[in-house]
Amino acid sequence: MSAIITVEVGCRAGCGACCIAPSISSPIPGMPEGKPAGMRCIQLDGNNLCRLFGDPKRPAVCLRFDYDHDICGQTRDDAIANLVWLESVT
Repeated sequence: MSAIITVEVGCRAGCGACCIAPSISSPIPGMPEGKPAGMRCIQLDGNNLCRLFGDPKRPAVCLRFDYDHDICGQTRDDAIANLVWLESVT
């Protein structure tokens, strides 16, 4: 009998695609008007990690976004491309 092993893949530390590709219309600390698509969030550090992760000041839209293989794909480049496409069709 063989066992099936499922590996749960999650958010890639240092990806930052969701903090760059989409527009965010809600206020972000340091960006009171939100941010346009393609612009790095001011809260994204040099390692592409959110400075507000776990902070109550983190925007609700960011809290609701979670890793999804169909969106994030296999690589950071996949995630950027998919999020840019989603932004263009919404």
